Amino acid sequence: MAIILNGTTGITTPDIDSTAGFDGEDLTGDVAAARITGALNATGSAPIYACRAWVNFNGTSTVAIRASGNVSSITDNGTGNYMVNFATAMPDANYVAVASSASFTADGIGSNTRSTTACTVLNVDSRTYGFQDSSSIYFAVFR
Repeated sequence: MAIILNGTTGITTPDIDSTAGFDGEDLTGDVAAARITGALNATGSAPIYACRAWVNFNGTSTVAIRASGNVSSITDNGTGNYMVNFATAMPDANYVAVASSASFTADGIGSNTRSTTACTVLNVDSRTYGFQDSSSIYFAVFR
C-alpha cells in the first residue's frame, strides 16, 4: 500500500476500509494540512519541511549502508570523502545537508559538492586537517 506525501497538496492514500481499525473517516484522497501538522505534533504557522533523504553508513574499508531513505548508494572517493547518491533526484541543489560522524577525532564533517542527484560528505580531523574514515556516518537532506 503506497502513501504519497506531496508538500503542496497533502497526503494521498489508497482506499482504506473503516473496518480495519480506523474510526470510520474517509482516508482516501488528500489530507488537509491541519491534519498533517496535528499528526506531526507541529504548532504555529511556520511551514514544515521534510527530510528528503537520509543514510546511516559504515565509512571504513568497504563502505556499506546500514539503513537509508531515498539513498541508492554511497561512493567512496578516498579517505573520509564519500558521495551520497540519491535514489530520486532533489528538485534543485538548494537543500540543506546535515551530517555527523561517530569518529572521536573528527571535529568537522560537511559537504562541499552538491547536485540534484548526489552530495559529497567529508569527515575531517581538526588535528591534522586531513580527511579520515569513520565507522559511522549519519547524513540527512532537508528541502
